[in-house]
Amino acid sequence: MIRRSVACLLVAVSLLTPALAAPKKSTVAKKPAPKVESPASPGIAEPFAVAADDGPPSINAQSCIVIDARTGSVLHEKNADQLRPVASTQKLLTALIVAESGDLDESVTVRPSDTWAEPSKLYLKPGETYSRYKLLQILLVKSMNDVARCLARDNAGNIEGFAAKMNAKARLLGMVNSNFVNPNGLPASGQYSTARDMGKVAMAAYRNPIVRSIVRLKTLTWNYTDGRSRTFENTNRVLRNYALCNGMKTGYTEASGHCLISSGSHGGRDVIVVVLGDNKQVWNDSYRLLNWGLSS
Repeated sequence: MIRRSVACLLVAVSLLTPALAAPKKSTVAKKPAPKVESPASPGIAEPFAVAADDGPPSINAQSCIVIDARTGSVLHEKNADQLRPVASTQKLLTALIVAESGDLDESVTVRPSDTWAEPSKLYLKPGETYSRYKLLQILLVKSMNDVARCLARDNAGNIEGFAAKMNAKARLLGMVNSNFVNPNGLPASGQYSTARDMGKVAMAAYRNPIVRSIVRLKTLTWNYTDGRSRTFENTNRVLRNYALCNGMKTGYTEASGHCLISSGSHGGRDVIVVVLGDNKQVWNDSYRLLNWGLSS
C-alpha cells in the first residue's frame, strides 16, 4: 500500500519541471500518514515517510530557509542572510499591507501611472474600476505587475509612499536586512532582501486570513469591465501538483533567478519554505524541502 501511494505521488508530481527525485528509503518504522488527495490533482498522496536521521535534501538554490510556521523555529537554512533581489515574492508584503489596510470591498479606479509596468501584466486601462479585493486576488494568483502598482498607488498615493510603508512594515516584522523600492519586485537599485527576512513576511502573510485564503487558490476567473472573462492558473506549480501545499508566491527576474515561497500543512504541522536564486529546478527544490519539513 505504501509503495502504491509513493508511486502515485511520483506520477502526479512529475508535472513539475524537472521530475521530482525519489526520496531515500527509510530504515525506521513510521506510521504512514493518511492519504490526502486534491480534486485538481487526483492521485497525489501523503508525503514520503522520512527517517528522523535523514537530513534536508540538497538543492540548487543560492539560499533557502525552512520554518515551522506555528513556532517560528528554523528547521533548515542555507545562506539565509545573503542579500539578494527576491522578485515577485515581495508581493506578499504588498498584499499584506493592502489586506491589513481594510476596505477591500471599495472600488479602485485605474490611473495612467498604474499601467507603467513591464510584463507580466493584466493590461489594466485607465478609467477601469475594480474592487480592491479582486485586484488583491489577481495580484497573488497571477502576479500582475500593473496590478501591484495600482494597489500601491491606491493605498499610499504614489509608489514612493508605498515603498516607505513596505520598509516600515518590514522593520515591524523584524526584517533587518531588507529594503524595498517598488511593490512588484521588478529590478531596482537598492532593492534587496534575504531568505530569512522573506520567511518573516511569509509567516505574517500565512497568519493573515485574507492573504492565506487567496494564495491557496489554484485558479481564478477575472471579469473585465467590458464583459470579457478569463480564468487564470496560479503561477505556483508546487501548489497545483502537491496536495499538501497551500500557497504562497512565485518570483523571477534575470537578476534574482527563480524564487519561490511555498507553504504546507499536514498532521498538525505548518511549514514555510523560502527558496531564492534558483534555476529551473525551483519547483523540485521547493517541493523536496516542503515535503521534508512536513515529514520530518
